[in-house]
Amino acid sequence: MSIEIISKVLSIIVLNLVLSGDNAVVIALATRKLPAASQNKAIVIGTAGAVVLRILLMLIAVELLTVPYVKIIGSILLFYIAYDLLKSNGEEANVKSETTLLSAVRTIIIADLVMSLDNVLAIAGVADGHFMLAVLGLIISIPIVIFGSQIILKLMDRFPWLIWIGALLIAYTAGSMLVEDNFIAHILHGLSHGHIISLASCVLLAGMYFLFNRKKS
Repeated sequence: MSIEIISKVLSIIVLNLVLSGDNAVVIALATRKLPAASQNKAIVIGTAGAVVLRILLMLIAVELLTVPYVKIIGSILLFYIAYDLLKSNGEEANVKSETTLLSAVRTIIIADLVMSLDNVLAIAGVADGHFMLAVLGLIISIPIVIFGSQIILKLMDRFPWLIWIGALLIAYTAGSMLVEDNFIAHILHGLSHGHIISLASCVLLAGMYFLFNRKKS
């Protein structure tokens, strides 16, 4: 194996880990309510499923990112995931373990799919046409992402306020993705308002959560 190939694989691994910080937060949030015996299973299944989708995405990433309004749809999905995770944290877990496990796996895969569009494009660029190198780098990254999400999970159990930080981070990402869409960027005349929109997404998430709780009480 040449130095160039090793360098590319290492670059892909590092890039994937750097870009997967938000994904690890989603994994930890989605599995937090599961019984201890099911947490690791959901993390492994969800992460493996997400990696398979990333590999498929890599084949169509360039074309997919040019589809009109795809980032608007993605930002709406991400915002819903953030709200749903935050809302679920305040409710009692009265769902059967199997259903909860499947729900957690579904959330992990959908969130990763939405959040990975730009990531996959960046990784494909580093791979420079070497598809198998990109796949190898993603596969090697799996245990590190899983380990990272387990650490976040333990921290959230010890410090529950981190759940809010995680949900707000996802909402901020949703706002950032929204302003990256060509249609929205054209309306805003560039991305100068990007941070304002992202912060507004966080405020909207908090407002919806407290409004929901007030109605329930």
